[in-house]
Amino acid sequence: MEDDIETIESGYEFLLAYAAQGRPAGVESGPGPHARPTIDGMTAAMKNIAAAFAESANDFEQVIANDCRNAGAALSFLLSQEKIGSEVVDNLNASIHLRAVLTDLFLYSEALKPLATGVESSGSGEGGVQTYDASKSKDS
Repeated sequence: MEDDIETIESGYEFLLAYAAQGRPAGVESGPGPHARPTIDGMTAAMKNIAAAFAESANDFEQVIANDCRNAGAALSFLLSQEKIGSEVVDNLNASIHLRAVLTDLFLYSEALKPLATGVESSGSGEGGVQTYDASKSKDS
């Protein structure tokens, strides 16, 4: 799962850079980098995630699976085109379907990270983050 998430996130970063290059639509040949292999990898990663969550009882995992299927359809559509250029990749990057997957995965990944690192903040202003515990009253 982590590898699939990384493939999608790094693929999106690549596609942002690719779109900014202003490449004309053309059959991909010669020296790269080319968008097609990245899009192909992202499509496979989304299929893996959708399959992994297909039978999940967790509502949010079902949302992720559905968003992966929707974005995967856009990616597959792009892969079916003979020519891929920066303009069409830019439109893909702006797609609400692709952005939904990215946002879903960012939220999912962050929620699954350990909440505590085992290091307490001194709160002394030396670069640490001071935390607030609402369960403690001011009078404590």
